[in-house]
Amino acid sequence: MSASGKKAFEPLFEPKVSGFPKAQLNELASVQRLINDKTIAVMLEPIQGEAGVWPATDQFLRDLRELTKAHGLLLIVDEIQTGIGRTGKLFHYEHADIAPDIMTLGKGIGGGVPLAALLATEAVSCFEHGDQGGTFNGNPLMCAAGLAVLQHVAATDFLKSVADIGRYLESELQRVSARHGLGEVRGRGLLLALDLRVPIAGSIVARAFDDGVLLNAPRPDALRFMPALNVTREEIALMIDCLDTVLTKMGAARRVA
Repeated sequence: MSASGKKAFEPLFEPKVSGFPKAQLNELASVQRLINDKTIAVMLEPIQGEAGVWPATDQFLRDLRELTKAHGLLLIVDEIQTGIGRTGKLFHYEHADIAPDIMTLGKGIGGGVPLAALLATEAVSCFEHGDQGGTFNGNPLMCAAGLAVLQHVAATDFLKSVADIGRYLESELQRVSARHGLGEVRGRGLLLALDLRVPIAGSIVARAFDDGVLLNAPRPDALRFMPALNVTREEIALMIDCLDTVLTKMGAARRVA
């Protein structure tokens, strides 16, 4: 929460941990300006999910890796939303052909059960085996679920299918956007957002829910799409039809008003 910068977190669990100045995504100069003799790491989500699905460019990730190496800093990537195949590769950082020093995983790694992981290179790890304890650590049932997820995602052509179905979802969202005069579709793979340009996301989510479709609004002016990695074209088509109908009804209601 201290690192996030999300407005909803500001009043929660005070006092926050200090020492998390915020740079501008995709602007290397803004990162450079914040580096001083107390800096130890640069941390980011490759795609900022809660902010509304804003991707770091591959070039920005490569530049960050070079910058952190030049200053002797750690590069930490939060892949809790982007990891485990979500963007068409096992980990998102692979798109940029880099390797971080530390990575966090969660959500997708458990395939629906509570499981998370922190990975670090041997060079930067400060723990011996057994040093780091916790209430939910070492749960064999959850770890078995995680292994099953990894084996499935590693199966031949699975990640290719994620990339392919992601392109289909993106094209369908672009079609809906053009039809209703909305904004860009951004993101990668099966982590996408539709820019609504106006703060109507909450109303869309509520109306779609009444029609039996779950949508997500990380911001008032954006919808986020993170379906299951094995989602089918038929299921996407049903969601698109619902979204199109909701937007048509809302447009008609605005014209009447």
